[in-house]
Amino acid sequence: MKLFLRDQLALVLFMLIQLVVVTAVFWLDGYKDMVIASYALLLGLCVFIAFLAYRYVTHRRFYTLLSSRQAGLEESIQQLESAPLPASLAELLQLQYRHYQKQIIEGERKQQSHLTFMNQWVHQMKTPLSVLELMLSEEADARNNSMREETDRIRKGLDMVLYVARLETFEQDFQVEKMQLRELANEVILENRRLFIRSLVYPDMQMEENLVVETDGKWLRFIMQQLIANAVNYSAGSGAKITISGFRSERSVILEVKDYGVGIPASDLGRIFNAFFTGENGRAFKESTGMGLYIVRTVLDKMNHAIEVESKVGEGSGTTMRIIFPFAAIQSVDH
Repeated sequence: MKLFLRDQLALVLFMLIQLVVVTAVFWLDGYKDMVIASYALLLGLCVFIAFLAYRYVTHRRFYTLLSSRQAGLEESIQQLESAPLPASLAELLQLQYRHYQKQIIEGERKQQSHLTFMNQWVHQMKTPLSVLELMLSEEADARNNSMREETDRIRKGLDMVLYVARLETFEQDFQVEKMQLRELANEVILENRRLFIRSLVYPDMQMEENLVVETDGKWLRFIMQQLIANAVNYSAGSGAKITISGFRSERSVILEVKDYGVGIPASDLGRIFNAFFTGENGRAFKESTGMGLYIVRTVLDKMNHAIEVESKVGEGSGTTMRIIFPFAAIQSVDH
């Protein structure tokens, strides 16, 4: 109604001026009967008000749509009144809707094709990589050990590509299961044993027994790999330890990965989970891509788990990454 009145304000003013001018012309011409003049003015106003009422009724849905600030796409293409202006607007909106719907479908198709290609390419690259790793494992010398380190980096890079692609279809790839944190942590440490050895860092497990949570095991494994790899990389060459601990709190289970490395500057703490953000440490440690912690945060949000970070700058000060599993995701296993 308010939009309709604002739209018709100029017409209302024009009609009022027109009625006054016509009445003034008759008055100046000698017709000074106030009763007849008042009757003419009232009759003109009644006819004009009836016209406004008719126009509002025939354009009500049109003005309601224009006034709405929360109208969805489906609501905006609904059939309006048959009056020329609302009908033309409805036709235009429907044409635009079909046009953008076609573009969205085409964009989704291209994105799906791209994801399919990336997945196939990664799997194809893993086959020759596995053959290369097998060939290198036949002889143990310094040169082969160095090459195995590089193949480890390649494999982790390919896995990163796969997990980034899977973020787009996370709901389809998500499967909740009971996971024992200690067993999973041991497996991740074993998979990264060469990284620990060449970085002169050793793991310190402080995990409570029978600590089980309900989560997606595959994604949690990836998350632990990222946190442990980051902790090792930022402590490399120090001869220090990486502490992987898990314990129960009052209403949650907490998994911590703590290193005693260089720490994270306070100016970077609020942005370390942003995509492609590497910060000061990323410029110092060339292997940083800025995607690992972004995926970690995104996946944990989707799984309704929280992550906290504490860090102080300085050699040996270190960083603590803390994953919090809510009470609903905790189970207890007795042997």
